[in-house]
Amino acid sequence: MPAVDVEDRLALPRIVRPGGPGVVDRPVVSVTTAPEGFEGEGFPVHRAFAGVPHHVLDPFVHMDQMGEVDYAPGEPKGTPWHPHRGFETVTYLIDGTFRHQDSTGGGGLITDGDTQWMTAGSGLLHIEAPPEELVASGGLFHGIQLWVNLPRSAKMIDPRYQGIGREEVALLTSPDGGALVRLIAGTVDGHDGPGATHSPITMAHASLSAGARLVLPWDPMFNALVYVLAGRGTVGAEGRPVVSGQLAVFGPGDTVTVSASDGQDSRSSELELLLLGGRPIGEPVVAYGPFVMNTKEEIAQAFEDFQAGRLGTVPADAI
Repeated sequence: MPAVDVEDRLALPRIVRPGGPGVVDRPVVSVTTAPEGFEGEGFPVHRAFAGVPHHVLDPFVHMDQMGEVDYAPGEPKGTPWHPHRGFETVTYLIDGTFRHQDSTGGGGLITDGDTQWMTAGSGLLHIEAPPEELVASGGLFHGIQLWVNLPRSAKMIDPRYQGIGREEVALLTSPDGGALVRLIAGTVDGHDGPGATHSPITMAHASLSAGARLVLPWDPMFNALVYVLAGRGTVGAEGRPVVSGQLAVFGPGDTVTVSASDGQDSRSSELELLLLGGRPIGEPVVAYGPFVMNTKEEIAQAFEDFQAGRLGTVPADAI
């Protein structure tokens, strides 16, 4: 970890730390630890948002850190065919290989730094699974799956699939080169990530060298979340300690500050962070199983439509 890196970070565009009167560094509101669980056919996950109120997360609904796990031959697992409606799923793969296929014809193979962005919208069926050769060989698997809500006006739009290759991600660094920021979606300091989103959000993966500090300008209209993928460090100007598997929620302000401890653990030589922010939708959310809607009646309709085959069928060439 991580899959995308560069030899000379100082050759990358620098993130300019905003200064001057009136610039407020966001305070840390809470730090929570993700419990462990299992998803799909039994792959291990950390439930990153467990115990965090929805109104703090909005427009995000759910996030799993998948792995990090080193599979033996025959052990890699995925998910069976299943439906979705009313939101977007974002799968960011740091290590390993995953294949996606859906009932609308979307899909592809992602590996080592790629992202697949699926807008379920009005509904579809999809599957995510390791390819046969990876099942046979085993290997390292580590990634993130994030659910991004859609506003009421977009919940029934046509489904869409985006494959975002590692070479498309915008790479940025801090003024001293101590941090590498991979911008997947949204805007940071005037730089844009490649992901096209319906709900305005920012998503980035940052690696901080031991002892490095990163101050990111952050849209004041967005919330701000930092999840620790690996390593140890601090968040906020107040220096609140965080370790792997913890989520920090920030209050209002203009910048987000994160720092890496001088000493990192043997598993990761750097502090690895997923940074998320989005403009809250502010609508009622009813999430049940694979559906995220505004009312219980809409959830019931989604199940009825799925059972009636109106969310699509498994294609003949299904993986």
